[in-house]
Amino acid sequence: MERLVKVGALDPALEMLTSDEIRFLLSDWPTFAHDHQLPPSTDWRIWLLMGGRGAGKTRAGAEWVRTLALYGGRPHMGYLESFDGRIALVGETYADVREVMIEGVSGVLAVHDKSERPVWHSSRRRLEWPNGAIAQCFSSEDPEALRGPQFEFAWCDELAKWRYAEETFDMLQFGMRLGHKPRQLVTTTPRPVPLLKRLLTQEGTEVSRAPTAVNAPYLAPDFLESVVGRYAGTRLGRQELEGELLEDRPDALWSRETLELQRLEEAPRELQRIVVAVDPPASSGRRSDACGIVAAGIDFDGQAYVLADHTMDRVRPKGWASAATSLWHTLQADCLVVEVNQGGEMVASVLASVDPTVPVKSVHASRGKYARAEPVAMLYDQGRVHHVGAYPDLEDEMTDFGPAGLSNGRSPDRLDALVWALSDLMLGKRGEPRLRQL
Repeated sequence: MERLVKVGALDPALEMLTSDEIRFLLSDWPTFAHDHQLPPSTDWRIWLLMGGRGAGKTRAGAEWVRTLALYGGRPHMGYLESFDGRIALVGETYADVREVMIEGVSGVLAVHDKSERPVWHSSRRRLEWPNGAIAQCFSSEDPEALRGPQFEFAWCDELAKWRYAEETFDMLQFGMRLGHKPRQLVTTTPRPVPLLKRLLTQEGTEVSRAPTAVNAPYLAPDFLESVVGRYAGTRLGRQELEGELLEDRPDALWSRETLELQRLEEAPRELQRIVVAVDPPASSGRRSDACGIVAAGIDFDGQAYVLADHTMDRVRPKGWASAATSLWHTLQADCLVVEVNQGGEMVASVLASVDPTVPVKSVHASRGKYARAEPVAMLYDQGRVHHVGAYPDLEDEMTDFGPAGLSNGRSPDRLDALVWALSDLMLGKRGEPRLRQL
């Protein structure tokens, strides 16, 4: 009753409802669910729900199982009209199935009203509803346990963490042979494992995605401030919070692991030199390339630090010139390093018109992008370059840049600017050492 009073106090309109009416609303999942937590309306075989930590994946799975077991399906919610009454619950371990999928705060038992709650037989690893529906529990550590049983529906949780993922999932498929059209819900935080990548491209798979932030009202404020704030933009954060599936291109010059190992929260206060590098687009307008603007500095021990990525998309010359000179002033940089292969005089003229006091160092590309990038990538391999903070867009280009360029065929504008900055600091002639306070 305490929970009902608190809910009623949130909105005067709810105070007009009886306790039974409020209790009904609390149990009516579609009323409160996010779009990503409801089954797709298409004719799917596998519903793949990928999301960040706390995005409501477990709740979505538990509510899906509850609706199946109690009502046998609601066509308007993407369920089948008939139900044989057999469900498989598969997790990384038996402990995970019990403590998260069944007994957890968002698990199957928690989403049921007391009057409709199934009986949990832990020794038999099964849930039994009063109407005869049954859910059996399985672990990815024991694929053979799935040999024999048969089901119409299955909920697979955290598939990307399964120990024997391929074997367990394959055994489950042989058991999905009841009903008119067996269906499976897969809830997971994504990792680039072969099984997950295969499901993403498999016919009959519908994908729902959700970042942690979508469920922010139900998460502790401290979690959002400390954890989300600290890991936002990093590979771990993009995977665990944004629910992104991140992969390394096999022939790329950089790997995400290398970038993560050398990432820092802050740069040294004293740096020998700081430069802002600019890779201007050849044209302006809707179809123009981005203007790469990246800042980096170097200390007296020869360690370099990437300080900012202010790259701008589809911007006019005065726009990127203003952004570059503003960053130069903010960091008290030594100079602007600007590629002048295309429109050299125009580039210098635009920068001078915005701020003639900024020193500009013109550089000309005599080699291809890959050849210029290789020695810079070697500096990363040697542990001599650190990213201060996270630069997701820049790092995506770096880990997707191979001999043939980016896989999407676009110009690597952020990467070009990075290469110019680090080349000037570490591979070209240095000017007189200057002390800079960040």
